[in-house]
Amino acid sequence: MSEVRRVGPDDWELFREIRLRALADSPDAFGSTLEREQGFGEADWRQRLAGPVYVVTDPDPVAVGGLFDGHGEHHVWGMWTEPGHRGRGHARRILDALIAPDVTAELHVNTTNRGARRVYERYGFVGTGDLEPLRAGSAQQMERMVRRP
Repeated sequence: MSEVRRVGPDDWELFREIRLRALADSPDAFGSTLEREQGFGEADWRQRLAGPVYVVTDPDPVAVGGLFDGHGEHHVWGMWTEPGHRGRGHARRILDALIAPDVTAELHVNTTNRGARRVYERYGFVGTGDLEPLRAGSAQQMERMVRRP
């Protein structure tokens, strides 16, 4: 049976493992790169876990997502589900853990990632048309999506 649980700085090794798998599997879903994050040290990983981050375990970690609050805006980041575990509601369970019903939240999704976009739309996120490059020098675009209470 799968379980959703919050991970904190002391879980940095577990988080590192799933985050590196996510970056290897879906490099076009993230503004960061596998090569960059493979160079992170323990302090970097612990810092990434300062805000809420949740994983779904089944029994090993199979999905992850986080939230940071920047200037009063709640931004979902790092959402990923292992390919063999997609379609089981893990993303919804993580979003439920991250976002209070009365909170406006935003995220960015690659314009070519139709599967992720459908998940976010079913959760109530709406595309804004605001686009930005995936990362410096990339031709791929990320669209900002917003979910309001």
